[in-house]
Amino acid sequence: MTPASRTAGAATRRRRLGSVGWHLAAVALLAVILYPVVWVVSASFKPSGSIVGSLELFPQEPTLGNYQRAAEGMAGISVLRFFWNSAVLAVLAVVGTVASSALAGYAFARLRFRGRTVLFVLMISTLLLPFHVLIVPQYAVFQNLGLVDTYVPLLAGKFLAAEAFFVFLMVQFMRGIPHELDESARIDGAGPWGIFWHVVLPLSRPAMVTTAIFTFIWTWNDFLAPLIYLSTPDKYPLPLALQLYIDQTTLSDYGALMAMSMLALLPVIGFFLFFQRLLVDGVATSGLKG
Repeated sequence: MTPASRTAGAATRRRRLGSVGWHLAAVALLAVILYPVVWVVSASFKPSGSIVGSLELFPQEPTLGNYQRAAEGMAGISVLRFFWNSAVLAVLAVVGTVASSALAGYAFARLRFRGRTVLFVLMISTLLLPFHVLIVPQYAVFQNLGLVDTYVPLLAGKFLAAEAFFVFLMVQFMRGIPHELDESARIDGAGPWGIFWHVVLPLSRPAMVTTAIFTFIWTWNDFLAPLIYLSTPDKYPLPLALQLYIDQTTLSDYGALMAMSMLALLPVIGFFLFFQRLLVDGVATSGLKG
């Protein structure tokens, strides 16, 4: 064997060892990330008494009783009611956020009006405000209006373009649409609304899909806002309903809690898998990557 061939062989071995090391590290990291998920799935099949304090991944005595109790609901309320409440909130939030963000984004990106720059800067500055700073004043406003314990406080901002992140997303995307299309539409007699509806909106589909997917997932999983504004269990969405398994009795039913958590995850997982390709395309074309 020549010295050159020995050197090439040593380099190949080093590359293989490096590749094996990276794969082992990736597998170890994946195991750490997936361990809580696997534990929750396993816990949903364990008896309630053997969940707390147990780190075992596989149940010794698997049971479906947790899912049966979860399907029966709690506090006299059917589990379908909680699913319906979450679905209503998520769907209305998606409709309101997409529509209002698209309109506000079109105004900032394509129209010329006095004070546009100042208003856009003010809108962007709201991204810096933590949600917790706004909780007390917002709650005081809705309480004075008699709207606490309704869905209005949870949805009003969605229809008023109060989600600055999605408005900014729309603005950035619509700015990339050629202005020559607007001029062509004006020559054909279209006004600002016609340009928005027939030209800009169809071309903004990736940004709209991205907005819809993130809004659905965030609204479905939202716990804090419903906890603040809702007090009637019959109006609770799923994340808030999970709390009932802990608070309704002094002996918490952790098995049903885990089973209910798994049932609550199914729509989000299904939504993500169904729109996965559109989400990737939307993020890539909207400049959110990185």
